[in-house]
Amino acid sequence: MDLIAQIEAEQIEELGKEIPDFKAGDTIRVGYKVTEGTRTRVQNYEGVCISRKNGKGIAGSFTVRKISFGEGVERVFPLYSTNIESIHVVRRGRVRRSKLYFLRERRGKSARIVEQTNYRAPKSGDSASK
Repeated sequence: MDLIAQIEAEQIEELGKEIPDFKAGDTIRVGYKVTEGTRTRVQNYEGVCISRKNGKGIAGSFTVRKISFGEGVERVFPLYSTNIESIHVVRRGRVRRSKLYFLRERRGKSARIVEQTNYRAPKSGDSASK
């Protein structure tokens, strides 16, 4: 492992965040910390992940798109941001692209993504014990 990858791995380990396995097409719910004056609260942002950039590294980010009051809203989140409290995968989508930017021009039924029904989450304890 080269030096940069080793430093990135140490930083990721130091943050101690559990990032679920998700990709473009999945509907995800991001719990984002919002500061209003002196109060801090968690705001949930739920939508379709339309892209992931820079993989799983410390510089990784993902874009979530949702329709709010008839307007499309996109938000880019850094993967290891300290303001992200949680990331939950609501449903898995079956897509054939890694970037779903074509959804920006689509409305209604044509913007739907088929749900992946045969997905099984990898068991977290089995591969480490063997």
